[in-house]
Amino acid sequence: MTTDTHSANPTPPANILARFWIYQNERFPVIGHGILIAAFSFSAVSYSSLLRGQIEWPRPATVVVAFVSAFLFFLQLRLADEFKDFAEDAQFRPYRPVPRGLVSLRELGALWGLTLVVQLGLAWWLEPALVPLLLLVWGYLALMSREFFVRDWLRARPITYLWTHMLIVPLIDFYTTACDWLAAGASLPHWGLAWFLVVSFFNGVIIELGRKIRAPQNEETGVETYSALWGPRQAVLVWWGAVLVTAISAGFAARQIDFAGPVSVLLVMLLVLAAVVAARFWQNPNTNRAKAIETMSGVWTLLMYLGVGAVPLLWQVLWGG
Repeated sequence: MTTDTHSANPTPPANILARFWIYQNERFPVIGHGILIAAFSFSAVSYSSLLRGQIEWPRPATVVVAFVSAFLFFLQLRLADEFKDFAEDAQFRPYRPVPRGLVSLRELGALWGLTLVVQLGLAWWLEPALVPLLLLVWGYLALMSREFFVRDWLRARPITYLWTHMLIVPLIDFYTTACDWLAAGASLPHWGLAWFLVVSFFNGVIIELGRKIRAPQNEETGVETYSALWGPRQAVLVWWGAVLVTAISAGFAARQIDFAGPVSVLLVMLLVLAAVVAARFWQNPNTNRAKAIETMSGVWTLLMYLGVGAVPLLWQVLWGG
């Protein structure tokens, strides 16, 4: 839960860099997100390379473009939320950076424009054929930012809202894998990539559910959470169900690169740990145990990507199978 820790200092710094530093700390922590996105992007590139039968470290240029592009995609998602939720934030969450005047929508819009220029330049530099895929992700993100022009209809259907918004994750993943297979000269990816994209989709669902499950005493008026919508116990059951589906998908993804055995061991350990975390929240849905759900979501996602992509490639490169 984000709280207002700035009431004692209501006047924001004049320096724009200082203000953006505070903004990232509150809304998009660079280090925390960077670690997860690095695992996400490097594993995507690694998995694509393994599917192509290329057992060697990816080109540095490929890794850099995949990471920077993915990082900026997720930053754009955060920026889109600032525009989309501005009215609600002003009414119900005045402690957030934009309503309290730390940064303006105009400044965030300028930052967004800069990220687009960087992504386009990197795509053209690595492989011009990436540009249409980049435009595809941008287009879907633009539709998301406008709630697909059916905002009220979507808000009345939380499950539809969830899956339509989570489709952006495999789209981003598809783009990061294309930094490998398209740059390597392939016109189409290996069909086995579909399983990795399924894992990406459900990992996104896990993260989204995990960050919107709260203890009853932490619910806020005007803040939509799945624990408020379904009740804390049903919400955590749905979360664990998403974990289970992701594990099954990860098993199939690992089979495509002949790494199902080690991944199965990892999956069993993570499933048990996730079940314990879920059971503890079910038993007593308090603040600390709700936070454990969010933390477990991040740990699960990080280890899932590393286990399916980066670690198998490392194993193959160092020990040859």
